[in-house]
Amino acid sequence: MERRYFTGKTCGPGRHVAGLAAPCINLQLFAEEKTEEATPHRIQEVRRKGQVARSNDLSAALVLLASIIYLYWRRETFYVEMAGLISTLIQEGWRHDLDGGVFLAMVSEIAFKAGILLAPLLLLAATVGLAANFAQTGFIFSLEPIKPRLENLDPVKGLQRFFSRRALMELVKSLGKVVIVSLVVWLLVKGQFGRLLMTVDMGFPETLELAGRIIFRVGLGAMAVFLGLAAADYIFQRREFQRNIRMTRQEVKEELKQMEGDPLVRSRLREKQRRLARHRMMHAVPEATVVITNPVHLAVALRYRETEGAPRVVAKGAGSIAERIKDVARRHNVPVVENPPVARALYRQVELGQEIPVALYQAVAEILAQIYRLRGKL
Repeated sequence: MERRYFTGKTCGPGRHVAGLAAPCINLQLFAEEKTEEATPHRIQEVRRKGQVARSNDLSAALVLLASIIYLYWRRETFYVEMAGLISTLIQEGWRHDLDGGVFLAMVSEIAFKAGILLAPLLLLAATVGLAANFAQTGFIFSLEPIKPRLENLDPVKGLQRFFSRRALMELVKSLGKVVIVSLVVWLLVKGQFGRLLMTVDMGFPETLELAGRIIFRVGLGAMAVFLGLAAADYIFQRREFQRNIRMTRQEVKEELKQMEGDPLVRSRLREKQRRLARHRMMHAVPEATVVITNPVHLAVALRYRETEGAPRVVAKGAGSIAERIKDVARRHNVPVVENPPVARALYRQVELGQEIPVALYQAVAEILAQIYRLRGKL
């Protein structure tokens, strides 16, 4: 019977190691592991799709904390306004027969007054919620999360999401928050039982004031715990988000190819650009004033016009390119002068299209003067 053994890449028939058949392992499973951190391009891509690291618990905790502080600060106004609404409801109920029209008018009036009373609280909650979300994610606008997708109707995928690691973590996290916050609230309320018993001998305003203080302290303590849990949840959400958007090495390579181009294509483009540059350079040699050589290895073509500040390098090259420059110069009657020090200095220090440096003015001027003298004799 043919057995299969581990080869390091694939599984195939072969000999045993120490009389045992080694296990067959598919290395492709390991090759596709997402071990690379997400690139900036990947992060921007998922942001455009509306995928960001955000904790709903942190936003909710900040909104509740701001609401509790605002209610405690405006508690006297709320007592007076709510008492007025209740008295109005009772008086109007006794004064009129509660038919459909009267009841609807009473409800509308009370709802309008309650809306005016609660409008600052609702505005504060909306502002704090928006600020908390903006602080977590920055400005982002995307319609991708609300687009209908057919895969969302797949019951198999729905069950996979329901029993996924993330769903399990959310369940454990929710149960933990409920238990911890409930325990803290119980401990805070338990310490206030003695003060609550004192309300038996107090009037209604004093009882209401004491109850408001106790509720504020209990709520503030519970919100402090909830805020700590929300901060931990935000850290967890960020780590989970970064883990989910990790990339495989192949994905990183493909992204680099898309952004920078294929290396083979880039090399071909560079070679084409070099050919075009050499072609343009050879076309500039006939316009040169002089070609200075090494004499064998280097050649530098200079062009000088009276309207220009200094001689300019229009072509240069080494080896076979130098030979081509000299051939083109001879065909177009451009003087070729052998001066190894000046040729080496020009080749190393001056780029194509640049003027020669001041340090070479004297040497190049002597060469040009020699050429002008020869032309004058001819």
